[in-house]
Amino acid sequence: MIRYLVGQAHHPRGVVGWANGWMFAHRPSNRKRNIWAVSLLDVQPADRVLEVGFGPGIAIAECAARAVRGHVFGVDHSQTMVRRAARRNAAAIRAGRVHLAHATVERLPSFGDPLDAILAVNSVGFWPEPVERLRELRRLLRPGGRIALVSQPRCPPAARNGATQNRATRSRAARDTTARAAQELQDLLTRAGFTRLRVETLDLDPPVTCVLAADPTGMPS
Repeated sequence: MIRYLVGQAHHPRGVVGWANGWMFAHRPSNRKRNIWAVSLLDVQPADRVLEVGFGPGIAIAECAARAVRGHVFGVDHSQTMVRRAARRNAAAIRAGRVHLAHATVERLPSFGDPLDAILAVNSVGFWPEPVERLRELRRLLRPGGRIALVSQPRCPPAARNGATQNRATRSRAARDTTARAAQELQDLLTRAGFTRLRVETLDLDPPVTCVLAADPTGMPS
């Protein structure tokens, strides 16, 4: 059962996948996390933006609200999430400003012109060969284009379930876990050739980290 539930979080499908999508879309912390991430990405009115692993489409909608003269693309490997995100963004899809695809990060469709920004929320940990995937994404960016990788990691079970641990201890464990996740994302981005890394943290339970970086091509030294 635990393996099945983990698989549903990674690749939602069927009735359970629909329920997970509803939960993800309506949990206040998830909405705060996604809107915060888009604000850090600083999406501009004419930007071309890609989200990898868009889930119920919260960040897609926020990007579309900002990129009013641009285009927002999304890929997700769950058909259930594609349907849910399409309903949430139906008006923008009809207007030709949002384009959603059922695809995986290792088999991305064509997006035409170079992208200005790329976002991935809680999905990098599931990517095969993440450094290579990030290199491929960097090649899709315009010179100086930017990327934001977001992670809200859960503490290891031992840190959560210790009967003698108080709230302060659990909180410290959660912060430490988030800090390690931030460092891992920085290492991946550096190995993939990104520069100008910046780390931001959102104080939720557990804390959220966002690592921002840029494609150095064509940027002044």
